[in-house]
Amino acid sequence: MEKPKVLITKKDVPQIAIRKLRELCDVDIYEGSYPMPRDQLLARVAGKDGLFCFITDRINTKVLDAAGRSLRVISTMSVGYDHLSLEEMKSRDIKVGYTPDVLTDATAELTLALLLATWRRLLQANAAATGQRCCYRPTLLLQANAELNNGGWGRCVWGPVWMLGKGLSGSTVGIFGLGRTGQAVLKRLAGFNVAKFLYTSTTKKELGGSYPVAEFVSFERLLQESDFVICTAALNEQTRAKFNKDAFAAMKNSAVFINTSRGGLVDQEALVWAIQTGQIRAAGLDVMTPEPLPADHILTTLPNCTLLPHLGTSEERTRAAMAELAADNLLGGLIVGKQMPKRLC
Repeated sequence: MEKPKVLITKKDVPQIAIRKLRELCDVDIYEGSYPMPRDQLLARVAGKDGLFCFITDRINTKVLDAAGRSLRVISTMSVGYDHLSLEEMKSRDIKVGYTPDVLTDATAELTLALLLATWRRLLQANAAATGQRCCYRPTLLLQANAELNNGGWGRCVWGPVWMLGKGLSGSTVGIFGLGRTGQAVLKRLAGFNVAKFLYTSTTKKELGGSYPVAEFVSFERLLQESDFVICTAALNEQTRAKFNKDAFAAMKNSAVFINTSRGGLVDQEALVWAIQTGQIRAAGLDVMTPEPLPADHILTTLPNCTLLPHLGTSEERTRAAMAELAADNLLGGLIVGKQMPKRLC
């Protein structure tokens, strides 16, 4: 029997997934580390039974038309699926898999790291200590001892009020979207002596005893009372551009905004306005629109805006688990007798 034909849109996939797929499928891999060029995607998806894709691949009607009727399964190595034209896939009876659960801990850890880096101004301080201009462009968080190795620290005008940050102790933390990731963030913040946790979600959550007490409140109250607003909600029509100019205007002038979910939840022009005018104190973003963010984008010039290049799931075991689950989803939809572990439609 002829093996199902599968296209993988990027070469940098953990080998455990590739081995699984090659055992049962005829695998075509785009040999590039960057997103697959659109013309190549449209050409090479033709005649394929399955598609293994990523959040950087926009799989819309044009791609589905290019694939033809042979395409039966799409598996995205992500928990988000706003890059997929899901309704169109449903209408064509194409099975779609995704990778929830396995990335929760890694994303929660990154959220906490970004929060710490933003509120304590670590990247600004690193730039000052190393003699750089105090603005941030996507890079690694900190290079160990860089401020000591290049002598930049000695040039800083250190003083009692220099590089003051904002502490979590005694603060109010608001979490927008208390799903798997939001709950994991809540649990990790329990040891920081936070005075009050607020959250807004689609429904009130029944949290176990291992979680700190968190109050279910309206979006408006969360904005008005929170010293730190952490966004971990999924992107959908209800949450798209939820953080607009009105939302930022409702926040405290001292508030810190953190987003590790999807860039589409934020009206970026409104965020720039909020930062530049001092409407909010600072922002930390792991996700933006578009991605990658252009090097000359205004957000890269704002010293109180900490940017990361979408590192939420960038942890070795997490990426391996995501890749394996994405492969299992693809095989589950293609091979008779198997099931898709995590199916969207």
